[in-house]
Amino acid sequence: CIVETDDYIYIFEFKRDGTADEALAQIEAKGYARPYEADPRTLYKIGVNFSSETGTVEDWKTV
Repeated sequence: CIVETDDYIYIFEFKRDGTADEALAQIEAKGYARPYEADPRTLYKIGVNFSSETGTVEDWKTV
């Protein structure tokens, strides 16, 4: 999921029963941020893991 505002770009990767670190690694491995390298807006990469057991966000990290 990519959300763009006037000042920021947020790149989200969601996992289920994984880890936030795995989600962030996928953002890097797949090059999701590459199209925004020259963009002057602040870029945030956000990895989110959902638990299928609880149905809630179990872990998240941002860089």
